[in-house]
Amino acid sequence: MEIVNIHEAKTNLSRLMEKVAKGESFIIAKAGKPIGKVVPIDEAEKPKRRIGFMKGMIKVPDDFDTMMADEIEEMFYGGDIFPK
Repeated sequence: MEIVNIHEAKTNLSRLMEKVAKGESFIIAKAGKPIGKVVPIDEAEKPKRRIGFMKGMIKVPDDFDTMMADEIEEMFYGGDIFPK
């Protein structure tokens, strides 16, 4: 594992971070004593999608495609939105 001093880490941060992105890690030292370790972040495992887990719990109305069509048409083409 590569050990770099603070000054070198600040000067070459981009290069060092490219290495980290490729899976490598390094130690930052001050006066020759290790003070920190930079390691790649493990991507959190995404939960598996459970397709169909709500089957039977949701009911789509038969008139879903035409629901409120009269009201929507009235809003677009005019008419009393607020009847008296």
